[in-house]
Amino acid sequence: MLLILLFISACFLAYSNGANDNFKGVATLFGSGTTNYKNAINWATVTTFSGSIAAIFFAKELVKNFSGKGLVPNELIGMPVFAISIAFGAALTVFLATKIGMPISTTHGLVGALFGAGIMAIGDQFNFEKLGNTFLMPLLVSPLMAAVISYIIYILFRYLRKKMGITKKTKLSIHKKQQVPLDTFNIDSTIALKTNETLEATIRNKTETYHGEILGLNSQKVLDTLHYLSAGIVSFARGLNDTPKIVGLLLIFNTIDIKWSIIIIATVMALGGLINAKKVGVTMSKKITPMNSGQGFTANLITGLLVTTASIHGLPVSTTHVSVGSIFGIGKVTKKADYKMIGKILLSWVLTLPLAAVITAILFKLLETFI
Repeated sequence: MLLILLFISACFLAYSNGANDNFKGVATLFGSGTTNYKNAINWATVTTFSGSIAAIFFAKELVKNFSGKGLVPNELIGMPVFAISIAFGAALTVFLATKIGMPISTTHGLVGALFGAGIMAIGDQFNFEKLGNTFLMPLLVSPLMAAVISYIIYILFRYLRKKMGITKKTKLSIHKKQQVPLDTFNIDSTIALKTNETLEATIRNKTETYHGEILGLNSQKVLDTLHYLSAGIVSFARGLNDTPKIVGLLLIFNTIDIKWSIIIIATVMALGGLINAKKVGVTMSKKITPMNSGQGFTANLITGLLVTTASIHGLPVSTTHVSVGSIFGIGKVTKKADYKMIGKILLSWVLTLPLAAVITAILFKLLETFI
């Protein structure tokens, strides 16, 4: 029965993780108008699943870290109740955030759950030093690092674009208030729309495109291709980084091979993204800052590089934190960041760890008492 409970809890965590995290890698594709929601989530699903499978070969260190080794005594790790409470506590925290559209960190939820169950089980024997150095420090530093690097790289890319003679134009689709299309105009930043008529109209769509050539190729097509690739890299990196964290909870049982564990978790994670990702997807895509395809590409490139590097070195950074940090860095450059939404997201991050810790501590005590 304990094996079944642990398996269900791990699958619930994988589903919640997919629902909250899967769309984050492709949020800039949807937010910039490069593609629609359906195409974006399909691309995220394929590339995230690929990253999860790659974790079989490249992320063994993360599996060890999230089994709890080094944080609590080995005999506690062997207790099924410990792993069940962690998996379910973190899963419930992430699922609740998903339902209200807040992009939180599954990593943060797991760290909070480890802390809550560990403190309830062993009190001050918990390894606070490892918690800070191995888990909390990368979580705190990574979003700030992502924002700063994204800020710098986008300024550099913008400079290079202008030096190459690639111009940026804005396409406005203007509609009458009755929603009847009036006309479509291509303008650059120096041209104002003039008319002899007094119009009551709304702008339904606004997209920015790039005009010029890169090595003889259409600059917008090159950028869109790179944007898709960068989104795929982010999603691949997320699968590579997140899947081992969940699989680590299953290590106390030797009945399931680690490769099959990863495959099962990856499949459930994909389902979570396909079924429940839209609310968080809209928050990430539309509510942090408006962006065009070039800005989205830059944010994705930085996120993918940072998360992949962290995965290889066994650092449990949050793709959520890095991705939000990168997108916010772009918003700082363009001066269009929504600070109110950023404040809400930061508050959800602050609450994630203590909420997961409290839920898991209570759950651990109940399971210890009645099982």
